[in-house]
Order: sequence, then structure tokens, then C-alpha cells
Amino acid sequence: MKYMTSDEIREAYLKFFESKGHKRLPSASLIPDDPQLMFTVAGMVPFKPIFWGKVDPIYPRVTTCQKCVRTNDIENVGRTPRHHTFFEMLGNFSFGDYFKKEAIAWAWEFVTKVLEMPEEKLWVTIYEYDDESFEIWKSIGVPEYKIIRMGKEDNFWGPAGPTGPCGPCSEIHYDTGIEVPVKDGGIPNPGNTDGRFIEIWNLVFTEFYQDEEGKLHPLPRKNIDTGAGLERISAMMQGVLWNFDTDLFKPIIESIQNVLSVKYKEDAKKDVSIRVIADHVRAVTFMIADGVLPSNEGRGYVLRRVLRRALRHGVLLGAKEPFLYKIVDSVVKKMGHVYPEIVEKQSFVETIIKAEEQKFITNLSRGLELVQKIVSTNGKISAEDAFKLYDTYGFPIDILRDIAQENNYELDEAGFEKYLQQQRERSRKAQGEVEFAQKTGYETLDIETVFVGYDTMQSEGTVLKIKKDGEFVEEVESTDGAECELVLDITPFYAEKGGQVADRGTITSPNGRFEVEYVYNPVEGIIVHKGKLYGKIKVEEKVLSVVDEKRRWTMRNHTATHLLHAALRKVLGTHVRQAGSLVEPERLRFDFTHYQALTKEEIKQIEDIVNEIILQAIPVVTEVKSYDEAVKEGAMALFEEKYGDFVRVVKVADFSEELCGGTHVKNTGEIGLFKIISESAVSAGVRRIEAITGMNSLEYLRNRESILESLKERLEVPMSEISAKVEKIIEEKKALEKELASLKRKLINPETIASSSKSFEGINYVSYVFDSVEPEVLKDLTDDISERIKGIVLLISKLEGKIVFTVKVPKELTTTYNAGNIAKAVAKILGGGGGGNPTFAQAGGKLQEKIPEALELFEKIIRREVQ
Repeated sequence: MKYMTSDEIREAYLKFFESKGHKRLPSASLIPDDPQLMFTVAGMVPFKPIFWGKVDPIYPRVTTCQKCVRTNDIENVGRTPRHHTFFEMLGNFSFGDYFKKEAIAWAWEFVTKVLEMPEEKLWVTIYEYDDESFEIWKSIGVPEYKIIRMGKEDNFWGPAGPTGPCGPCSEIHYDTGIEVPVKDGGIPNPGNTDGRFIEIWNLVFTEFYQDEEGKLHPLPRKNIDTGAGLERISAMMQGVLWNFDTDLFKPIIESIQNVLSVKYKEDAKKDVSIRVIADHVRAVTFMIADGVLPSNEGRGYVLRRVLRRALRHGVLLGAKEPFLYKIVDSVVKKMGHVYPEIVEKQSFVETIIKAEEQKFITNLSRGLELVQKIVSTNGKISAEDAFKLYDTYGFPIDILRDIAQENNYELDEAGFEKYLQQQRERSRKAQGEVEFAQKTGYETLDIETVFVGYDTMQSEGTVLKIKKDGEFVEEVESTDGAECELVLDITPFYAEKGGQVADRGTITSPNGRFEVEYVYNPVEGIIVHKGKLYGKIKVEEKVLSVVDEKRRWTMRNHTATHLLHAALRKVLGTHVRQAGSLVEPERLRFDFTHYQALTKEEIKQIEDIVNEIILQAIPVVTEVKSYDEAVKEGAMALFEEKYGDFVRVVKVADFSEELCGGTHVKNTGEIGLFKIISESAVSAGVRRIEAITGMNSLEYLRNRESILESLKERLEVPMSEISAKVEKIIEEKKALEKELASLKRKLINPETIASSSKSFEGINYVSYVFDSVEPEVLKDLTDDISERIKGIVLLISKLEGKIVFTVKVPKELTTTYNAGNIAKAVAKILGGGGGGNPTFAQAGGKLQEKIPEALELFEKIIRREVQ
């Protein structure tokens, strides 16, 4: 069998299916257009709407190499030859065109003729009741004994989610020839051995749809969905058993060896860590490049989990500082020619990873030390300890699980989950339940709403569905504003999405008035109006929908976000991408990828650019075109948006062009004055700008003007001299405070305090409580009194609503007493925090009523009655 590189295999596959009439398409994003899935987990995911029969395909035959992420068996990564979090899936798809016969014949042709795999090395499996596939395999020359019938758990492909397309499948297996036990004592085959036969290609014959109850329904058209693992095929074609020994991983592992000064294949335990890092750095590079950023929920949490797992294995290899970001370059060099997005985003990816590493690596080291202490004391990791490590140090449970497995420690994971659930409940009660997160009941309806809101703010329509108290009803009548939901065939109301808030307004029937409070899309194609009904309304009734025009001027802020996005990229660089947004009538909020705070000059530049475009009153043009055409023209595809084959493009001359389904002004002049009111950090590598437009900007300026007028009158100076006058007042205040502190210091007699000191086993100590003594004075007094008594001092000062205190321990006593530790103990009583070194510490609190208790604790510490 000939040797082939991964690049050669990938290209040969795509070219082969192009020769069979397939359209080659680029890989879709790792962020799928599917609410059931967190990541693109298979090559078929981008085509699910076609498999469902909800969308007509542009091309009847397609071939792709799809980047995928799966983390369901992350604990096996690095320990087995073929488990990965990130992988590439080769696929060929038929949408109601060819079916089993062609799919099987072409798969066999590719592996035997193009890859030149020896036929004696190949076996196939089929679903046990799929006689049609059996006959096709036999007809192309596969011996009957090499066609193995398997059960549903092995050869029936379920949906990529709780519901969706599915069907029987047939797999091609490669015989590695390694010696393993044979379960039934017969000829070794894929059904009676483990580890010898490697599944390299799965042909799924998608002919059913599985509903929420698990029932199968025939699809309107039969489809073909195949998936061939590039990593597995590369291993077979390069004569290695482990995917990590292929050319896909070799340069990455070489980089790990150089960065961490380790050797691969010299220590089995270290090898696991090296493989984990090699796999995980590919995953985090591609996830960040596709717009996933570290967070504590959703995709961001998965990213953070994978990244931290790689860091933990780096620490096991001796890493004491950030290292993972240095390995990204090897991933880009190996895969950037296939996936140009990682080349474009390399600098940004490295910045995000490094920031996350810096934040976590110290906590990780401290956490590992704590784990060792816990285990050495208790011999296990209790639920309480696991949760403390998670809650205090951000120590993921899967890392604890790894440690427990590697060292045979007992880990109470079930108990940990209970603690975690209690925390979630507390959080949920504090934040309120999230509306519309549950199943809505609209998923199974065969209806559609036409949105006309781009062109008009009112329209006539017909009521298709009414929902009240969770049930669909034919009519509703109410005099006191009954809460219900309406679905119309035509609506001008914009449903909340893409960061833009929903419209409000009224829907009027012959006998009723429905006040629209919220509009949402429970499923694609259906727009639901949620609100209160006064009067009567029924299904099939004609209604008039009128949008609140004042609220619809949200579109000023929406168009402004597009201009802001373009201006940010001009001023800060093309690494800037939208990472989230909120568009309301009163303001806009725009999150974007950037690694440092904006300067005042940068903010000014951005405001100037946006306002210059506004003043030109440039027409805002919207067009519908194919996704490929729009992207080729330079339209920005935003991270949080999902796109179909045809998209709506919003363009402002040659300044801004984005794919967007929101509402916009007719020309930029309608936006009015654009003003940034705040810029802040959201998370590592993500910044947030809040801004206003239109009448809100005018109101903002009036408020500022009012403040200045008030200052002018109170300071009795012209407006031009306000700043100088305030500076003078601040300087005078500082001087007076300094003078007051000096006077207070003179009024305090340190000798009087020193004379009240006590002694324990030859150690002098004293504590004292003051009213309104500033921290600087307190520190000087502490040094003075400690010197006078040659002992330990605690001074507490009660200020307005808070407490500050200082602790001093002479150097010769630090073998027995530690000022920092004393301060922490006292601060805990006083409801505060702080610390210092063994000789001096300063801390604070807020519970003034606890001061007697704190003084008592100090005395017990000195007398060694408590630790």
C-alpha cells in the first residue's frame, strides 16, 4: 500500500467526488446553525435542514472536509490511538439524488483504487436487517463472510441531537492485523474483536426522521450522509496505529517538545500529556478562530474546559508559565493552507489563549498542591473538597477526575454534582428563570409567517394559531388583559434576534385589541407575538398589525452598530470581530474581540469616523444574495449569526457590508449624533462599547450641559475656568487633610497606648481602637508603639461605615507570630479582608459591632489559645 500524506488524502477524496458530480464546498463553522447542538460534530450537521426536508438543496450532490469538535469522551483523548476533541471528517452527500448502490460502489472504488488499500485488509459491517446493502456489497465483489451484520447500537445512525434524520448505516473497516482476543473463537472480524479493526468510513443511509418520542418517520426523500475520518485514514495510509504518529500531529508534537523541553516516546505517562496537549491545542485554535471565547457557560465553557485540561497536562510536564499559545503557530503552519481563518486570526488566538493561561496557571498549581494535601490527609477527594476546589480555584471536575483515575484516588463526583446543582439553583433564583428556554410546542406545526417589517410598520393578516396557558385554542376572550400568544400568516413585527430587541405594538381584530409585548422565533419560519388581549380574538380572523414606530427607531442603533464595527476595524485592526450585541431604542451595546482597553484618542477616532459617515447621509442598501457571493464581495459574517444558502446583505457604500436580518435606517443621516458613553472589559480578549444615537444623544448632552451649568454657578467661575477651579479645590482639600492628619497624630499620645500593653511569656502586646484615624496615621502609630513596647501591636480605626486596622510583629518574633496571618483572622471576624508580610499587615472590614470579638481573638492568638 502506498504512503500518502494527510493533504494528499484530503485532496484526493474531494477531487474523486467532484469527478462523480459532487459540488465541493468549504468547511462550515464549528458553531452550527442548530439549537440542538453546541458544536458541529459531524460533516452532515450543516445540511440537517436539507435532510429534514425543510430546505431545498442548491446542489443535489456535495462533498466536504468538515472541521468538527466533540468532547463527550474527552477523558480518553491521549490515552487511546483514535480519540480526539478536534478532527476532520471527509464526507459525500446526496440530497434525494443517488442512494445506497452508488454510495457503496464509490466508497469501495475510492479505498481500493484511489487509496490502493489491499482488499484483503478491508471488511464491512451493515445493519442486521439491511438486506439491500448486503446484496450491493456482495455484487461489487466483497465476500459474504466479510459482510458482518450488526445490531442497532452499532449500525443504525441516530440523529445528531435528540431529534432529526437517521437511518441504517454501513461501515468500512481496516484490519491492522494486531493480535487481540477473539470473542467467539472464529475468524477475527469487526464484530468479535476490539481494537484490531479500525472503522475508517461510515455510510449512512438517511431515510427516517426520529421525533422526540423516538419514533421513526420516512423522510420525503432518501439521502446519503457519509463520514470518513481523515486522522484514521492517514494512520492507515502511513502505516501507524496511533493517529498521533501521523503527519497531522508530528509538527505539533515537535513544537510541544521544544517549548516544554520534553521528549516524546520516552515516558508513557508523559506521552499521554503530550498527546492531550497536541489534540487540545488544535481544538482551542479552531474554536477561537470561529468565534468561541472563554466563558463560564455554553461553548465558552467547553473551550475553557479543553484549554485548562491542556494546561494541567503542561504543568504535569513541568510548565510553570504560559506555554500553550506558543504551540499555536505549529497548528497554523500545518493546517492554515486548508483553513485560512486560523491564519487570519493567529495573533488573536494566541492573545486569548495566553490571557486565559495567565489567569489559570497559578490557580492550577495552587489547586494541585491542595489536592495533594487533601488526599494525603483524607486518602480521597470528598464532594465538599471537590466543590471547594471548583468554586474557589476554578478547578474543573474533569481534571480532578483525571487525577483520581491516574492515582486511584476516590472522588465523590455524585456529591460534587449535588453541590453544583445547589449553586445553580441559588443562581437561578437570584437571576430569574430564562423565558422561552423550554420546548414551546411550535416545533411540530406546519405553518409559516411572512415577515414584511423591512418595508412597512403595519399590515393586515390572518390569525393562524392562538396559545393560552400552554395550550393551543381556537379563540380567547378577556376583559382584563389575558396573557396569550398569536401567530399570524403575515406580520410587520420584528422578532428578537441578532442582538436587536423585539418590536412592540398592537394587533387589532374586529372585536379585540392585542397589545404586543414581545416577539420571538421559537422555530425557523414561525413568528410568535406574546402579549395581552382585551376583547375577543379567534383563529382564521383577519387582523391589523401596527408596530410602535418610536420603539422601531431601534434601527438607528442597529445601523450604528454596523458603522461602529467597521470603524473599530479601521482604528484597531482587522482582528476585531463582533462577539455579541444588544440593540435597544435607548442605546446600543457592542462586544468585540480586542486584547486591551481603548485609549481616549482611539475612542475619539472611532466617534469621528462614525459621525463623518452619518453626516454624509449615505443610503443603507439591503440585498438578498447567495451566501458565497456575499462573502466573496467582502460582507462580514458575524460570529453569533447563522446563515442559510441565501442571505440578506446590509451595505453602506464601501464602508460597511454585513450579513444581517435586522431592521435598518434608509440612510445614515437618520442615525443622528453617535456618542460612545462607555468602554470596558467583558472577559479576556473581549471589550464592550456602549453608545447612543439620535434624540438620546441630545438628551445625554443636555444632561452634561446641566451639570456644567450647576458647577459654574456653585464655583462662581466662567465655564472655561471650571477645570482649573476644581483642581485648585482638590489641592486645597489634600493640604487640609494632611494638616488634619498631622493634628490628629499630635493629639494621640502613643506612650499612653503603650503603657496599656500586656505580657504573655515575656512577649509584650497591645490593641487599641480609634475613631476616624486615617490609614497613613494608623501605620505610623503602629510602628511607633511597637518600637516602644518591643512587641506586637493591633490598631483599629472606625471610619464612616468601615474599619481599617494594622498589625505589627517585631522581626525577632516572626518565628512564632505572623502579622499577615493575624490580620486575615481578624479581618474574617470583621467581615473584610487584607493581608501582608510576617512583620506588617493592613486590612479592613465593615462590621464595627464585631470589634470586641476581634480584640478577643487577637488576645487568644497572642496567648496561643487558637491557631
